[in-house]
Amino acid sequence: MKMYAIGILGILCFLLQTPSKAGDENPGDEIFRPLDVFRLEYASDPQISPDGKQVVYVRNFLDIMKDKRRSNLWIVNSDGTDPRPLTSGTQNDFSPRWSANGKKLLYISSSSGTPQIHCRWMDSGQTAKLTNLTSAPANAVWSPDGEWIAFAMTVPEKSEAFAEMPEKPEGAEWSAPPKVIQKLLYRADGEGYLKDEHMQLFSVSAEGGAARQLTSGPYDHVAPVWTPDSKAFLCSANRHPDGDYDPLNSEIYELTLADRKIRALTDRKGPDSQPAISADGKQIAYIGFDDEHKGYQSHHLYIMNRDGTGSKLLAGKLDRDIHSPLWRKDGSGVYFLYEDHGTTRIDFVSIDGKIESLAADLGGEDFGRPYSGGSFTLSDNGTLAFTTTRPAFPAQLGVLTPTAKRIVTRLNENLLGHKTLGQVERIQYKSSHDNREIEGWIVKPPHFDAKKKYPLILEIHGGPYANYGERFSAEIQLYAAAGYVVLYTNPRGSTGYGEEFAQQINGKYPGNDYDDLMSGVDALLAKGYVDKDNLFVTGGSGGGALTAWIVGKSKRFKAAVASKPVINWYSFVLTADEYSFFGPYWFGTHPWEKPEEYLKRSPISLVGNVTTPTMLMTGEVDFRTPMSESEQFYQALRLRKIDTALVRIPGASHNIGARPSQMIAKVAHTLKWFEKYRNLPEAAEKKDAKK
Repeated sequence: MKMYAIGILGILCFLLQTPSKAGDENPGDEIFRPLDVFRLEYASDPQISPDGKQVVYVRNFLDIMKDKRRSNLWIVNSDGTDPRPLTSGTQNDFSPRWSANGKKLLYISSSSGTPQIHCRWMDSGQTAKLTNLTSAPANAVWSPDGEWIAFAMTVPEKSEAFAEMPEKPEGAEWSAPPKVIQKLLYRADGEGYLKDEHMQLFSVSAEGGAARQLTSGPYDHVAPVWTPDSKAFLCSANRHPDGDYDPLNSEIYELTLADRKIRALTDRKGPDSQPAISADGKQIAYIGFDDEHKGYQSHHLYIMNRDGTGSKLLAGKLDRDIHSPLWRKDGSGVYFLYEDHGTTRIDFVSIDGKIESLAADLGGEDFGRPYSGGSFTLSDNGTLAFTTTRPAFPAQLGVLTPTAKRIVTRLNENLLGHKTLGQVERIQYKSSHDNREIEGWIVKPPHFDAKKKYPLILEIHGGPYANYGERFSAEIQLYAAAGYVVLYTNPRGSTGYGEEFAQQINGKYPGNDYDDLMSGVDALLAKGYVDKDNLFVTGGSGGGALTAWIVGKSKRFKAAVASKPVINWYSFVLTADEYSFFGPYWFGTHPWEKPEEYLKRSPISLVGNVTTPTMLMTGEVDFRTPMSESEQFYQALRLRKIDTALVRIPGASHNIGARPSQMIAKVAHTLKWFEKYRNLPEAAEKKDAKK
């Protein structure tokens, strides 16, 4: 059989010109279509002014001519009035940060060609470029006194040629010299082969000028946080001698500017990160855990004295993964984020451990699929600004005051406000394995009619330690608009349900998460509106691995699309970019030590059972689940004469939907593959008529 292939232009024309089955009753109805992806906008990185009266946020949009994501800065009053742009154009402006007195705003912009730190005077609107850096700055923050800006930037290491070459004759054209790799971590997904460089911390005057390097050595330092006296800042780093082989063993450090001395404030075995210091400078909040080398462990919230003594657990009764701590101005407690049953929440915990729930439904920046996310900031008067989402819209800007919660932006109203989207319905069911309760969501086609029978797509999230929820998803809305009922769930291993639930797959993945997924399909079939003869399955990354596992264990699906899957754990661990983590933490051993453990969890071990037509889809520069994983399954299925296709996404890393057209292509290829095997009602009727 010839490999299935179709040009993207032809697929887009097919999707744009063919009305969905769900829209046949009203052909003129507005449903969500592929090119609508380019029209979406979303908010991110909201920064509330110190007085709580205004919010600056990043307004993200998609450039259809350049096929890239762009961002500008907008400002809006906290009550939603007077929205207006602070920057404009096709450059990228991001990372806005208010000065402590609210008179200035720093941000990073590529308007001059390369990312540089800029400053805006809020009273006059004047702007200035403060830096001329050779690498992109990150995590830029004001000192409390407004005199300095700290930021992180990569610094190259000096290296000599491994072997001395003879001098080439003048004018000779020799090949480029060999590249010799000798370090443990030498490539990263989305970045490619890594240069010999590390992330160091710098400071620059608020008036601009030369930047001063404050850290050095073969370590990566992140997220500088100033102390209230502006004489030092905190950061997180793994400065241990064998840090590359012990990737989670980071500490909180304090660095004093006068002498550039750096000292560790934590010393346990495990990750300590995201330091936040109280307004009086006496206490530090941070997150971490005691590393037990498990596939998943929840980050807990701790506080300690400024000198690193007196560390104690805060909010210990909350069995959730906590992050992004921020102190209340009066030092009475800490705000934080966590994921809970398919939503992301903001809570406040007092020093004596009392927890107050404040807001839910954060996220929406990853609008391709309904993953978790979100961020927030806090003003001096306790007003919160955050990103919020629901199934009907990507990230908007929300504001929470002591008396009210409101959404203060109206992004996408003129687009999605005129669309009939697939309605999202929560479902709970019991797993056939152990009667454990599983949560999921059903997305129905526009103009859904419960009396009809619809084809089903089971869409599986990656991670596997991640979660889906009631959030906007462009990909799933496109599936629904094409006439499919879509089911997505959080099987065991998903986050947001406690550490025990996530650790159910520790050392046994894929495993009984398969039963959770199949039980979800059965629960949906019991509702009566899904055609049992038209079941399809797809997923990406960890969801791609589960898709490949499913077709090796079940014949109930008409077709499958495994995106960027793991097919062979043995080869994956030794070719993935983070190979120092995956073996020790996911298997507890290296593959050559217990090869049978790796094989029995690998979809390649079940390839002899597969009869389901299966498409494999992976980015050509994916270093997380390399192309060789998909090629193994493709070639094995081809040798077995099972209908299969290998779709290579040029220039794409593990995030194969990073560019808008790539997201559309992913959906288009998936739908075309399913359409090839879908028993359409019309075809069945014609067949019956001939009889």
